[in-house]
Amino acid sequence: MTILLRRATADDLHTVGALHHQSRVAAYSSFLPAASLADPTPEAMGAYWAERWSWERDEHLMTVVERDGRLVGFSYVGPDDQEDPATGLLNAIHLDPAEQGRGTGRALMADALATMRGRGWRRGVLWVLEPNAHARRFYERGGWLPTGERREEQIGTVRTPQLRYAREL
Repeated sequence: MTILLRRATADDLHTVGALHHQSRVAAYSSFLPAASLADPTPEAMGAYWAERWSWERDEHLMTVVERDGRLVGFSYVGPDDQEDPATGLLNAIHLDPAEQGRGTGRALMADALATMRGRGWRRGVLWVLEPNAHARRFYERGGWLPTGERREEQIGTVRTPQLRYAREL
């Protein structure tokens, strides 16, 4: 069984939303209450991605990964959120929970890094939820290092700390 990475199309976005919801629930349920993860619904996440992509598709790039014709993950890259023209932002990597440990995340990471280099960025950054030890280990194995910058994101009713990571491209 092989995986196929390809650029997302508008037809993928509702499936991406459902996958994003599933990934968030699996990844965050050990440190966030179920009520905080119930909303937005998979349908609302699909609408969110369709709306976001309609505004950002000229400067952002979404890659989806399929296994046996089924969408099982995605990444989303774009310009730095702090407006450094030499830096690209890895906004997201999300996987079907069954894909963890199968190399799918690493394939998406390699593609995201190549995409950022192809856009002329010399440095990549990302934000990761501080309590998400699994994701932090994944990024650290990929050469990302914490910068010391922090912020908080509202997930449901819970303020959740995030850490900024960076790496040279």
